[in-house]
Amino acid sequence: MQINQNFDNIAQSYLFSTVAKKQREFQAAHPEADVIKLSIGDVTRPLVPAVIDALHAAVEDQARQETFHGYGDEQGYSFLHEALAGYYRTHGVSLDTDEIFISDGAKSDLGNILDLFSADNTVLVPDPVYPVYVDTNVMAGRKVIFADANAGNGFLPLPDAGTACDIIYICSPNNPTGAAYDRAGLQAWVEYANAQHAVILYDAAYECFIEDTGLPRSIYEIEGAKTCAVEFCSFSKMAGFTGTRCGWTIVPKALADGKLNKMWLRRQTTKFNGVPYIVQKGAAACFTEAGMQQIRETLGYYKQNAKVLSETLDSLGIWYTGGKNSPYLWLKCPNSMDSWTFFDYLLEHAHVVGTPGAGFGKNGDGFFRLTAFGDQQRTVEAAERLKKLLG
Repeated sequence: MQINQNFDNIAQSYLFSTVAKKQREFQAAHPEADVIKLSIGDVTRPLVPAVIDALHAAVEDQARQETFHGYGDEQGYSFLHEALAGYYRTHGVSLDTDEIFISDGAKSDLGNILDLFSADNTVLVPDPVYPVYVDTNVMAGRKVIFADANAGNGFLPLPDAGTACDIIYICSPNNPTGAAYDRAGLQAWVEYANAQHAVILYDAAYECFIEDTGLPRSIYEIEGAKTCAVEFCSFSKMAGFTGTRCGWTIVPKALADGKLNKMWLRRQTTKFNGVPYIVQKGAAACFTEAGMQQIRETLGYYKQNAKVLSETLDSLGIWYTGGKNSPYLWLKCPNSMDSWTFFDYLLEHAHVVGTPGAGFGKNGDGFFRLTAFGDQQRTVEAAERLKKLLG
């Protein structure tokens, strides 16, 4: 037996596992400490009533012979394709339903899509970056190069014409930095990718937090994107499906003359059995009039948390990106502390947990990520602790 030696080239512990381990160790040593967690990007609000009603109705469907569903199409049911196509039309984007593929979440597809590409491709990712982009390519033995995201460019790097690559990862609004590209920024990347004959893997998981009409919600709002981009999105943050699991991937037929669309369909029908009927019915309910209204209310809850944290950092004079059009706040560590030192300092003295920027790449050291997905009262309490400690 020969094992995949590429696994030796990735960290043995996933970033968020390390953060959770350090929190557990602190709480074991200090059982009296009231720790507030603003680290992992998991939602805390329940599924909205429209989704719950649809899930219940779908369960009842499964109890009756005439409405029972067994295996469905691996690429998803038509009712969810049509609902998603309608959602994109509200952003000015026209899609054919056979360009939409339903999955169990964006994270899975961001890794699985790599089945379509040779290991000889060179991959360009921003630094700092969501670790999954790098790790999944290193596991496969691909060469990974980095675009320099830093405070000087607002953590929104633009393409370098002198850099050659085949696969490009873009996340906007970004995880971890919360920064979001405007239309001109995305247009530059689309033109670069088309000139390079490269493909953009566009992670739009946080598009639902965009309020600024000058910021695109989908890369397909940009001219030329359908010939160079695959888009991934999810119900996790939009509708609280982190534990329910449903997402989607758009593979345009204009991309590579339709070859990647056909390859992805072939891959999914071979390696994936589809998202459960019950879950897809819940997902489709998100796009009803009641569902959209209820989801906006839940998103408003998280946006208020982001506002509380943004105002806190503003009052402390701490530089940051995100917090507006994003659930993440990416702040410069005070007093020139490195990321893990600030993590320990914040945990020990304020009993607040965030995520060290160094875990997202070398450019992340000296920065720190907070999330707005916590309980509102606890977020306000965390903000007061930050003011007391850092004021």
